[in-house]
Amino acid sequence: MVVEEQRFLHEDIERLEQAIADRLKEEPKQIRERLSRDHQIAKFASRIQDQSKRLLTLYKDNSAREEEVQKLFTGDPLEEFYKQYSEIKDFHKRYPGEPVENLERAYKRRAVGDGEPVAMEVDTMFSGEEGYGRFFDLTQLHEQYLNLPGVNARRITYLQYLDAFDVFGAVKKADKLNDYYFNYLHSLLTYLEDYLGKIRPLEDRDKLFAAFDADFEDAWAKDEVPGWGKDKGANGAAASEESGTFCSACEKSFQNPNVYEHHLSSKKHIRAAEVKKSNGAPKGSSSSISKFKQKVTASREFRIRKLVATMSNERSDTRVNVERKQGMTERERAQELESLLAGDQEALGAAQENESDSDSGEKIYNPLRLPIAWDGKPIPFWLYKLHGLGVEFPCEICGNHVYFGRRAFDKHFNEPKHLHGLRALGISNTTLFREVTSIEDAQKLWKKIQADERKLKQKSSAIVEMEDESGNVMPEKVYNDLRKQGLL
Repeated sequence: MVVEEQRFLHEDIERLEQAIADRLKEEPKQIRERLSRDHQIAKFASRIQDQSKRLLTLYKDNSAREEEVQKLFTGDPLEEFYKQYSEIKDFHKRYPGEPVENLERAYKRRAVGDGEPVAMEVDTMFSGEEGYGRFFDLTQLHEQYLNLPGVNARRITYLQYLDAFDVFGAVKKADKLNDYYFNYLHSLLTYLEDYLGKIRPLEDRDKLFAAFDADFEDAWAKDEVPGWGKDKGANGAAASEESGTFCSACEKSFQNPNVYEHHLSSKKHIRAAEVKKSNGAPKGSSSSISKFKQKVTASREFRIRKLVATMSNERSDTRVNVERKQGMTERERAQELESLLAGDQEALGAAQENESDSDSGEKIYNPLRLPIAWDGKPIPFWLYKLHGLGVEFPCEICGNHVYFGRRAFDKHFNEPKHLHGLRALGISNTTLFREVTSIEDAQKLWKKIQADERKLKQKSSAIVEMEDESGNVMPEKVYNDLRKQGLL
């Protein structure tokens, strides 16, 4: 029924609005909870838009709705009621196990302790380096930048890259038209756009990007895009087709006219010109394609600059965080990996923002019995699953001790407890017994190693040594072979 579907859509929209209002009443102190709340609100707002579009479509189609209303008022109301009632009964007879959607429970905010684990999608949304949207993670893009043509000779550090990854003057204009640079810009732009959506889910990104495009078109029309002006290129040198330093056949620019003249007589240029001529390309097509590539590349650079300016705070925080980590010891970095960057934002705030923990004397809620971090609180559940701390690795050599997680299990082979257990079994060469946890397997392997060593000694002792007239000592087999050949 159209009327029933309209009623359902109105009810769904009202419940979504109430769910958004309930979440806006709270102001989480932790960035993890705030991001989770904002992403839930963004999903609810998107669903309201979808449901409103469906509702508007139904209201525009008045014919079906008026027909149903006319049946209710002109005919027998009870007859129409029992007709719809029989249709509902027939539906449930055909599908007896069909679950009923509980909208009130679907949009209700579940707190910890309601009987179900509360999972936050932000736990898997950010990497460990990003710290729930506080810092950038541009390590892979830094490596991709260093491998670009024209940048290999200039190995900049990660800190220097953080200061200049939105400055594109280091790459020559001729090198910006290749696929490597274009793919790098695409990766960098995609990361920044996705990162903005993750840290600001309630912001209208389509409107923001439309404003960026409008600003670029205006700057491009006025030749005011940085690095792509009419007079000078990205490296400050002339690079125009009219000056005779651009080869349309090879799509390559030259700064030196003499080099350009020599290039015109090269085999590579002649072959490229013949291929272009055989393809029947019209005059000026190469120039138009080159200009199109320049505009697309310039638009991506322009949008990257705008995005970085929008997220200037995250950029400065990233640099401070990288400098802080570079000044840490190996032990401090291990603690940072296991605790501060593990997702426990409250502990991170206490270390970096000097926040006071008011509930330190209260009993810690730990129903899953997670390991306790250095700050006295359970580690996040996603970190518990990431490191596989729920997987047990027993070691019989260590007295049937159980290690939780692959990392602790691999680490214990070099610890004194495991080495002492091997020495107690009479094993001296402990380097060959990695991944061996059974006493029986260790003894068998040790016996085999000793047997092989004995065979090697017996074989070496059974060799008969011979001496030639010059006093050279050699095995008997070698001596006989040389004598047969007449070399002795």
